Amino acid sequence: MMTNICGIVNLKRLLMLICSIASLCIIMPVSAFDGPLRVKNQFPLLMHLDSPSLESAVTANSLSASLFYSTVFMDKQSAQWKAQLDMEIAELNLRYTRQISNLFEFGIEVPILALTSGFMDPFLDTYHSTFGFGDYGRQSRPSNSFLYKVQRRGEVIIRGEANGIGLGDIKLSAKKILFEKDPLISIKAEVELPTGAASKGYGNGSLDGGLSLLLDKRLSEDIISYFNIGVIFPGELRAVEPINLNTSVYGGMGLEARISEQFSLLGQVMAQTSPFPKTGIGNMDRVGLLLTLGGRYVKGKENYELSFSEDPNTAGAPDVTFTISYKKNY
Repeated sequence: MMTNICGIVNLKRLLMLICSIASLCIIMPVSAFDGPLRVKNQFPLLMHLDSPSLESAVTANSLSASLFYSTVFMDKQSAQWKAQLDMEIAELNLRYTRQISNLFEFGIEVPILALTSGFMDPFLDTYHSTFGFGDYGRQSRPSNSFLYKVQRRGEVIIRGEANGIGLGDIKLSAKKILFEKDPLISIKAEVELPTGAASKGYGNGSLDGGLSLLLDKRLSEDIISYFNIGVIFPGELRAVEPINLNTSVYGGMGLEARISEQFSLLGQVMAQTSPFPKTGIGNMDRVGLLLTLGGRYVKGKENYELSFSEDPNTAGAPDVTFTISYKKNY
């Protein structure tokens, strides 16, 4: 009963935040648009499985650098599974896109990861209690400590390395515009290479792939919306012990509005199903939600972004994520 009540409360908060984003965008004049905020789901059990991010249907020549910083806590177990995640994750993500003879856009992403015990637990305790958000039971662990271990039937399948830095799984992509008018529609295919050390928590040890449909739709002269829907084909998780994974689907939407020639406000939400077999742990089995608010500053062909992301249903996403991003269009 209490679980259902909490779920309803979280859903109401999510709907209120989405409505607030929409209302905010409706009153703002817009001159130009540059796509959704650059945000990734850094939940450790998902971030190496071709983790999606919202994207515009537009193709472009660009170079970007994004710094994601997330806090994660989960200490749960079921009859066969036990997941203990207590860490902070920093990722420097370098991305390059290039239009090939006006036929399609080629892209490459190179992530560099650091898994640490962190420093944000005291702040998060205050944040969660102030706004009434769930905290996964963070008080049961020592403050600013590290733990990354996942077990199935008593056997360790993932054991993350503390305070290390490593290369993640490199992603290659191709995007093709299907319909050039309003709405602008593209299709995107991608593959993720097993370049990260899976046994230490930097990759999943096998090839992943994905397909997605991207749509940009102007709602008026002042507002544009972005819609993505896709499917992920995760390879086998090959860390300490191999685990077969299921196909995962995701979808999301974003709104962008510019309040001046150089500054815009954005809001977006994305949902993703779990690729793991049924574990009996709700935080792993439920659909993960990622809600993001942020702003973008444009100077010529250069963009600067700052955003904040929250997991409104405490499942399949970090507690909070802060993102700083720089992008240059050519």
